[in-house]
Amino acid sequence: MLNVLSINNYRSILKLVAPLGQLNVITGPNGSGKSNLYRSLKLLADTAQGGVINSLAAEGGLSSTFWAGPEKITSRMLSGEVPVEGTPRQDVIRLKMGFAADDFGYSISLGLPEPSRSAFTRDPEIKHECIWAGDFYRTASALVHREGPMVKIRDGRKWKVINQHLSTRQSLFDNGADPASAPEIFSLRDTIRNWRFYDHFRTDRDAPARKAQLGTRTPVLHHDGRDVAAAIQTIRETGDPHRLDETISDAFPGASLTVEIHDDGRFSLRFKQYGLLRTLTGAELSDGTLRYILWVAALLTPRPPALMVLNEPETSLHPDLLPALARLILHASEHSQVWVVSHSNRLINALADDERCQMLSLEKQLGQTVLPSVGLLDEPAWYWPDD
Repeated sequence: MLNVLSINNYRSILKLVAPLGQLNVITGPNGSGKSNLYRSLKLLADTAQGGVINSLAAEGGLSSTFWAGPEKITSRMLSGEVPVEGTPRQDVIRLKMGFAADDFGYSISLGLPEPSRSAFTRDPEIKHECIWAGDFYRTASALVHREGPMVKIRDGRKWKVINQHLSTRQSLFDNGADPASAPEIFSLRDTIRNWRFYDHFRTDRDAPARKAQLGTRTPVLHHDGRDVAAAIQTIRETGDPHRLDETISDAFPGASLTVEIHDDGRFSLRFKQYGLLRTLTGAELSDGTLRYILWVAALLTPRPPALMVLNEPETSLHPDLLPALARLILHASEHSQVWVVSHSNRLINALADDERCQMLSLEKQLGQTVLPSVGLLDEPAWYWPDD
């Protein structure tokens, strides 16, 4: 489980250290930085998939993701005594992201290349990476350290270099994940790769979830929901079919959900609604009903991940469905650490009643995303390896 997330210099996040729990609800008004916090966690996940550089390019390049305000925001700026002004920079600009978990911690620092004659002057580079043991980084707890092209691992009381020529576009997860020589890298890479992000299920008229699809065993729902019928059938055969039926009935009293197996091997949804004489096909379902079924398929997965992140799961759902969705999320949080980014007060309040819930209410101060509820004494200990 992730216990701490730390982000520096990413869009509206100048500096943020967030304590985490088993169930985390991220709230705040529009523009407070909820999406930036979500995207920063997604970027962290991309490091283990070999895609963090491409993901930054898709966001408009590293320069466009940097915090656009002054390097330091003083108390006098916050009080309005002095105007918000920039000063000559004291530190090199870096995007830093990291987390501390039950077993290992990890951090990455990205920056722009040194001036050269190359045309690729905006190509992001990975400057530092580190894996450590414990709640926060200490020199003595470091297990793997990467600076520039060199990666070294702890070998007793000494360091052993395992790579001297790692590309600055590649993470240490790309080339150093050997289970024998570097088990920490291997273990952490696999853990991060199993994180799941759900932020957009298609429910439009042409959505794949509405159509019959070739069925293969599907313990993990695709992020756009295209294989929902196969995922529901997998839950029936290898997961918890009783919970599936209860969850559908909880949201739609008297209803039932089945999967039709066609002669050509395609699977399609069949929804029996109380009072109707025939079942409804996926093409006939309302956007809200189909989206709820997609959440059922995602959250009742027979293969729970270490971390599951849900971005605005209330989208397209009728308010009356939100208590049932909250109960579904609470059930999923018994097996996975769950993040929920939400605008819905009804969903937020239903989740907040659970004692395991960690509320992260974001606000903006002079354009900076902050956590007012986390004071200096509440903020978890955090140190960057390259400071």
